[in-house]
Amino acid sequence: MNYSLLKIALLIILTFGFSSNAQVKKWTLQECVEYALKNNISIKQSELDTKLADIDKKLAVGNFLPNLNAGGSHSWNIGLNQNITTGLLENQTIQFTAANLSSNIAIYNGLQNQNRLRRAKLAQTASLYQLSKMQDDISLNIANSYLEILFNKENLKVQQNQLANDEKQLIRSQEMVDAGMVPRGDLLDMKATVASDKQRVIVAENTLFLSRLSLAQLLTLEDFENFDTVDTDVDFIISPVLAQTPEAIVQKANESRVEIKIAQANLDLASRDIKIAKGALQPSITGFYSFSTRASYSEIVTGFTPDTANPFSVIAQVEGTGQNVLQQNFLPIFSKAAPLLDQFSDNKGHNFGLQLTIPVFNGFSARGNVERSKISFERNNNALKQAKLDLETNVYRSITDAKGALNTYESSLTTMEARKEAFNYANERYAVGMMNAFDYNQSQTLFINAQSDVVRAKYDALFKMKIVEFYFGIPIIQKQ
Repeated sequence: MNYSLLKIALLIILTFGFSSNAQVKKWTLQECVEYALKNNISIKQSELDTKLADIDKKLAVGNFLPNLNAGGSHSWNIGLNQNITTGLLENQTIQFTAANLSSNIAIYNGLQNQNRLRRAKLAQTASLYQLSKMQDDISLNIANSYLEILFNKENLKVQQNQLANDEKQLIRSQEMVDAGMVPRGDLLDMKATVASDKQRVIVAENTLFLSRLSLAQLLTLEDFENFDTVDTDVDFIISPVLAQTPEAIVQKANESRVEIKIAQANLDLASRDIKIAKGALQPSITGFYSFSTRASYSEIVTGFTPDTANPFSVIAQVEGTGQNVLQQNFLPIFSKAAPLLDQFSDNKGHNFGLQLTIPVFNGFSARGNVERSKISFERNNNALKQAKLDLETNVYRSITDAKGALNTYESSLTTMEARKEAFNYANERYAVGMMNAFDYNQSQTLFINAQSDVVRAKYDALFKMKIVEFYFGIPIIQKQ
């Protein structure tokens, strides 16, 4: 008996253990943003762009360094050739071996290398700005989706509470009909109200699920069905940034927002492109150096015939030996290796100097590149001006939207309080049979809508105030 009780106790412990482990993780806003910054595909793409910018900078540095190339060759010349000793034409096989080493360095090329390096540094900075903007955009989208989930949760609670109240009222209506206090039609109206409440609960549940799905997809989570956020009651606090003047917020946005920095970086890049293009119109000076050596070896043959056993070989009759020598694949015979090494030493040579190149005519390509770069500069200059105008417009719009949302929230609170008092009065009258079910349901519906409007206005105002703070340089979440 004790053994059986022990097994039951162990089973209960394991069951509760698995149940606790199977609980769904609930995410905070901080966790959502941090996870997205590490795993979002768009951010990963921007990170790859920064790596490409780093590579371009290394290549720009490499333009200042000399290049170095090595090469070699070996050849066979079989047939009637000039004897390198006697100068006579003889049937012989001459083998040539050569090796070389060369290097070039740009001494002056219109300062193109210097401007390319400066441009690469600017492009590297611009890529970091683009990455920062992508991170800000993703963080803002996540905050919006997160607040949408919180709104849908509160809205679901409103609908569920109303359903519970109406179900209690339905029981009360049944009792009042049985007592003959209200007509049976009121009971039917109350049943219809409960049915409508259940439908609204289902709609609210589906809306909540879709909002969770949207945020899970934004986070690129595979197990989106079990994704949920922390159940928290967000306090409504008016942002102190709204106390700032619009001019102060615009000035702060111009200093902190990366949109302006990106536009300025693009303008600086276009300016460098003009200097690089102009550099191609100037003369260039290149320093060069090369080292080379060679050797040759010959065998006088009286004839040669193909080797039937191997089509890639010949049987050569070498003069003075009276023997046939099988030369596989025409490979050299290294019996005279020492003289060959002497040739490499005797035939070595050095070549170095300067080369001047003056561009005279190149089909208008160089001047065309200059003109194209100037047009690109004007485009980016206009883009910078437009970016400043857009930022100022967006800041003023966000301030107006935030203040309007705040007024809407305050008005919705006043409306809800009035609808609440009206519903309580209707509830009292309906309880004593002084109000019919239709009028009661109308009052209740107005109260429910007022509650939903408050929840909606609350989170709308919170998000719009967050945007104003965003332009003021306050991040979505505080980095830990």
